[in-house]
Amino acid sequence: MKSSHIESMLAKVQKLCEQRAVRLTPQRQLVLRLMAEQKSAISAYDLLDLLRISEPQAKPPTVYRALDFLLEQGFIHKIESTNSYVVCHHVGEPLHTSALFICDNCGLVTEYHAEGIDQQLKALADTSGFTIQHSVLETHGTCANCIAK
Repeated sequence: MKSSHIESMLAKVQKLCEQRAVRLTPQRQLVLRLMAEQKSAISAYDLLDLLRISEPQAKPPTVYRALDFLLEQGFIHKIESTNSYVVCHHVGEPLHTSALFICDNCGLVTEYHAEGIDQQLKALADTSGFTIQHSVLETHGTCANCIAK
């Protein structure tokens, strides 16, 4: 993500936190910034290594607490299949279904708002009386850049 996009996203996140009466601590903001600077998904321990550059005393619970907060607020997504995390590109859009395309070659994660699919999931859930709180679709394959190589 470009520096200007990161700053814009962080400002939007800060505003949403104020509206929700939750606290975006400097540590949470730093974790989100570090994630936004990545070209692909990142594991909690890789985040910890990056965080220790500016905060040498940081421990795993520090990162996990920040990730839990960011997940709860909808600012990031967890990629269950790789146990990694990626910034949500639809910050501020409540209850959207994200389709994540994950390149198994280079690790690039591209997020799309899964319009249409979310309506189908809701219809399926409604038939069984199920209430969807969150859904992320993960699709693995090869990105166009890797195919071109």
